[in-house]
Amino acid sequence: MTSFSPVPGPRSPVPRTLRVLMVAPTPFFADRGCHVRIYEEARALMACGHEVRIATYHLGRDMPGIATDRTVRIPWYRKLSAGPSWHKPYLDILLFVTALRAARRMRPDLIHAHLHEGAFLGVFLKRLVGVPLLFDCQGSLTGELADHGFARQGSLLCRFFARLEGWINRNADAIITSSGAGRDDLVGKWGVPARKVTAFMDGVDTAVFRPYPRDEVRRKLGIASHAPLVVFLGVLNRYQGIDLLLSAMVILKAKGSPVRFLVMGFPEGGYREKARELGVDDMVTFPGRIDYAKAPLYLSAGDLAVSPKVSLTEANGKLFNYMACGLPTVVFDTPINREILGDAGVYARFGDAVDLAARIDSLAGDVEERARLSQLGREHAENNHSWHARGMELSEVYRHLVILLAARR
Repeated sequence: MTSFSPVPGPRSPVPRTLRVLMVAPTPFFADRGCHVRIYEEARALMACGHEVRIATYHLGRDMPGIATDRTVRIPWYRKLSAGPSWHKPYLDILLFVTALRAARRMRPDLIHAHLHEGAFLGVFLKRLVGVPLLFDCQGSLTGELADHGFARQGSLLCRFFARLEGWINRNADAIITSSGAGRDDLVGKWGVPARKVTAFMDGVDTAVFRPYPRDEVRRKLGIASHAPLVVFLGVLNRYQGIDLLLSAMVILKAKGSPVRFLVMGFPEGGYREKARELGVDDMVTFPGRIDYAKAPLYLSAGDLAVSPKVSLTEANGKLFNYMACGLPTVVFDTPINREILGDAGVYARFGDAVDLAARIDSLAGDVEERARLSQLGREHAENNHSWHARGMELSEVYRHLVILLAARR
């Protein structure tokens, strides 16, 4: 983890525990990666003694023990999946009102804003409330818009959002990123001072995410116990690589591979039908959305995992859960994936379905290598990626930020 530079001048006393208002412009909680980071950060901070309150949209479900304030209900907006929407502007106005009310009741020591939308709202909130703003950056705003096909690179709309992204970056008091590559992008491309940015990767609760017996879920879904099973759990869309994964299935089927796939998540977006059109529906199961509490059990049904994500600007939090469940994992060769998995990963050429299929086929047929990588990944998760340690690290970031504000006054 890359930490802040020491703060010059006298150090004002900072309470050991802080009141933290999180702003989450998303339908929290909806069993997907961004929400897992928000949830686990909140739990880790609360375990360190901090008071955490989350302001979020009307959609989603409340998580046990976490104080949550929601916007007024908008009956026509029901989107739980990731990605931009033209409904966001008025939803975020409602969220701003909700967060301001929560702040006036709570009197937070700082605002922890998730995603660029949350940080945009946070800039105005911090000025009204008089507390510092921490921006939790999980990828580039313009990169995400391009990944989702919402704005073309170089278009007028993309240039507008690039200017907005730069303004948000400049006006946050501090930024944490979900990867070292994200930190490098902010410093190198966006010109954010290095002292303002901390690389803060996701973590995993290794007591919850651990290997479970593999046959219970297989029996439930009708998957043969002897079949080599590749699992995926995440958002189902193009930038998560699901189209490339289906192409890899076509290649594997043509080779006569016995590999089966369990592709878990939402929205299906026609992928079940596409698998049928490609003739691979007999080797893949789409169970739909999986409750986060049941994720370890479903992941443990697999012999190996895959994450063919093709976004270069977002982190890849599912890899922590894969490792903790003892799943050897095949990914594309990107700096973010190597930062997380290290030598516990199997790397295919970026965006290459043929090489992805070859790596999956090779690993599926090598029992000894799978066992080695399983143990290595589990040890890596336990020793380097626990949420307990992340909570202590984030607490220190908070303390530096509060001290910095006190030094300015």
